[in-house]
Amino acid sequence: MEQKSVKWSKKNFYVIRDNYTALHDVTKAIKEAGVSECGLIFGIDYTMSNHLQGQKTFGGRSLHDTSGPELNPYQQTICILGETMEEFDDDGKIPAFGFGDAKTVDKHIFPLKEGGVCEGFSEVLDRYNTVTPKLKLSGPTNLAPLIEEAVNIVKETKKFHILVIIVDGQVTNEKVNQDAIVAASKWPLSIVVIGVGDGPWDTLKEFDDGLPEREFDNFQFVEFYETITKAKYPYIALALRALMEIPEQYKIIKHHELLRKT
Repeated sequence: MEQKSVKWSKKNFYVIRDNYTALHDVTKAIKEAGVSECGLIFGIDYTMSNHLQGQKTFGGRSLHDTSGPELNPYQQTICILGETMEEFDDDGKIPAFGFGDAKTVDKHIFPLKEGGVCEGFSEVLDRYNTVTPKLKLSGPTNLAPLIEEAVNIVKETKKFHILVIIVDGQVTNEKVNQDAIVAASKWPLSIVVIGVGDGPWDTLKEFDDGLPEREFDNFQFVEFYETITKAKYPYIALALRALMEIPEQYKIIKHHELLRKT
């Protein structure tokens, strides 16, 4: 697998390389890095562009279409990452949120499960299937409220978390999103963004390899369609790409003593 180039700044920020080629190796490395307590947070993009972003990659259907015989890209991602990442979640409780619908637009987020968190990824999928057909999509796309809520959860629970966000395209206000990602790098939080749909993905790729003012490279972007269509074992490939940077991120978090801040 192609490795990322390393970029240095005056703060010695560097982009973490994608060093693993097998899912077993990266899950082993996560455990060897000392990840004993880990929480998961999930975010779903309900912006209007989901209706159009499946023209090339989902047969022209809405990416949130739940009526077909096959799973849509959101459902696939929840299932794939759920099976893989659940073993690292020490309590099985997963806060799951939606954003970009007609009520929250780009200002707020909403819980997929009212009044509580989901019990495991199976309930995340159940809540997605229940909530999605009832929502009116809107926008624009803004990850900042979700990232800020994830930081609040980290502060409250006092442990390392992985935030998984599934989005269908570019963010709208780059500066607001950049600021949220940079601010989150001061906390023990890894952000994994899965891009479903047709793209383009230039801004999210820049968030992955740029933003040298961060305390550490806390952001991993994975393009769903490109990953699953080029791999012999597509589901394993997606999980591998999603988890690729977690071992090194956690080592840096410990080195910077970010867990002590909580």
